[in-house]
Amino acid sequence: MGFLGQIGHFIITPLYYLVSAVLLGWHHVFSLVFGSASGASWALSIVFLTLTIRVCLIPLFVKQIKSSRNMQLLQPKVKELQKKYGHDRERLTQETMALYKETGTNPFSSCLPLIVQMPIFLSLFRILSKAAKSQGHGLLTKSDAIAFAHAPFFGGTLSSSFVKSDGHEVVKIIAIFLVLAMTLTTFLTQRQLMSKNMPDDALSGPYAQQQKMLLYVLPLVFAVGGIAFPIGVLMYWTTSNLWTMGQQFYVIRNNPAPNTEAFRAKQRRDSAKGIVKSDPVSGSTAIAVESVEQDRRPAQRQQPRKQTREQRRAQAPKNPSPNGDSIDQGEDS
Repeated sequence: MGFLGQIGHFIITPLYYLVSAVLLGWHHVFSLVFGSASGASWALSIVFLTLTIRVCLIPLFVKQIKSSRNMQLLQPKVKELQKKYGHDRERLTQETMALYKETGTNPFSSCLPLIVQMPIFLSLFRILSKAAKSQGHGLLTKSDAIAFAHAPFFGGTLSSSFVKSDGHEVVKIIAIFLVLAMTLTTFLTQRQLMSKNMPDDALSGPYAQQQKMLLYVLPLVFAVGGIAFPIGVLMYWTTSNLWTMGQQFYVIRNNPAPNTEAFRAKQRRDSAKGIVKSDPVSGSTAIAVESVEQDRRPAQRQQPRKQTREQRRAQAPKNPSPNGDSIDQGEDS
């Protein structure tokens, strides 16, 4: 094992124990209801293991979203620097790094959460894939792995797959349903991101063409490879994709990236609700339209206050006399 292999082993080994502990913990909970050997208890343990991991990773996801937004907000200024110093690569690098330092933006901060998440999902995938082969890993013992692999599930087991269904048609139907669900959620998640939360300038050019190609290639790869995945692994993957799609929908709707279709749609919704929002790109504040009902509400007429006789007499006009003096009507002539 080389140096990099030792580092990887040092990082991922504790994750095996952590993931397997969460899996066994949920299995213990559901065993109280369905029994320890029930396929339902193991299947629900997979689902809630996935949800637990995804919930714990929400802070990293939020950090990734904020970093990506900061980078997108700086793109107009970065393009200006590219136009100004495009002929001088060294000066362009210096000015770009100065811009990042001035705004407190780290260009690598958006990639760091992804790098941190990768070992976690890798350990989760390997725990389930090895358990489907009756191989213990982490805190999951050999007997636990055998119980997992042979847990009954609609005539088959959690280790069954489309290509290894042992002639059970129901297992094939469930496996192909999970493969299609995994493929469809992967496609919809990527399409949602490209159509709603990417700036217009990012939808053209060679990079956009690569993204469009991956939009169709990746689901196809998952569909072809998914027929060999055990049902337990397919359940994890589909649950994770559903979580990603819902989480991404919430973020795109409530905190979209600037200069995107989702951002303009949110501005229209906020204007209709009468909410004052500031433009994160220009920094200017847009005054929202007030509600029509409030504008059309008639002003209330103020009622005169009651006055005493002395107050009315003091405010009464005085008739001018022929010689220019005023005579009080209240006094006898």
